Amino acid sequence: MYCQLSVASATEQQSGYDKNIVTQQWHISLNTGLGVITNPLHGGDNLPVVLIPEVAFYGEKFFFDNGRLGYTLEESSRHIFNLITELNPETRFFVKWHPTNVFALASKNSVVFEQNQLENQQPRVKITDLDKRKWALDAGLSYHYVKDKHVFSLQVLTDITGVYDGNRAAVQWQMHETIGRLKLKPSLGVWYKSASLNTYFYGVSEQEHNSAAIEVGRSWQPYAKIDGRWPLGNNNSLRFHVAYYDYSALHESPLFEKKYSITAFIGFNHIF
Repeated sequence: MYCQLSVASATEQQSGYDKNIVTQQWHISLNTGLGVITNPLHGGDNLPVVLIPEVAFYGEKFFFDNGRLGYTLEESSRHIFNLITELNPETRFFVKWHPTNVFALASKNSVVFEQNQLENQQPRVKITDLDKRKWALDAGLSYHYVKDKHVFSLQVLTDITGVYDGNRAAVQWQMHETIGRLKLKPSLGVWYKSASLNTYFYGVSEQEHNSAAIEVGRSWQPYAKIDGRWPLGNNNSLRFHVAYYDYSALHESPLFEKKYSITAFIGFNHIF
């Protein structure tokens, strides 16, 4: 069983910045350990993460970074402009794989008062009752401003495959900090997602609901992440990663059982 850490949150590679990265060669590493990506949808199963590959290549202009393909338009010590393309990450909650060894981080018995009110207003819909959500390919621009240990990022992407005919955008702050031997990368950001994106992935059609269609409006969704490494030599390190994604803005959707998704992992990293 494996899952690429950046897929859990396709925003994992948003900064795309590492001042020590070597160009014109492949960067391949493998993480082994225990982790989970929680699924906030009714009928959705949490996804265990046990083996996590990371693959990247940076040329003079073109680069590939864990599923993201890009081209650098302009680069200086402070400013980086890229053209980027990647698969839209929302489809990750609609997988049909039912894992057995799951480390669940959130209790399914935890229900807040507002959620009870929402469920009384509209029916619960399980993802197993929905039509298959198609994969979409997004493309757009990213900009990074580098200031000492800090990286401020902005990206804007749109669907170029006509699957949901919408767009998304994000702003993010990330810091590269070293405390003794411990290397930390905390991040804070917010996603904007258009109504057409949210309706396609989290709305319900008349055929699926046997009633009136349910549309979902545009949303602002904050997130927070922290990634840490403790070197054990030149090619090995202890690794942990925790990310929290807020979905409370999608309260119009009857698909959500929880208002958040968490990605968590702890284990070992080996660089080939």
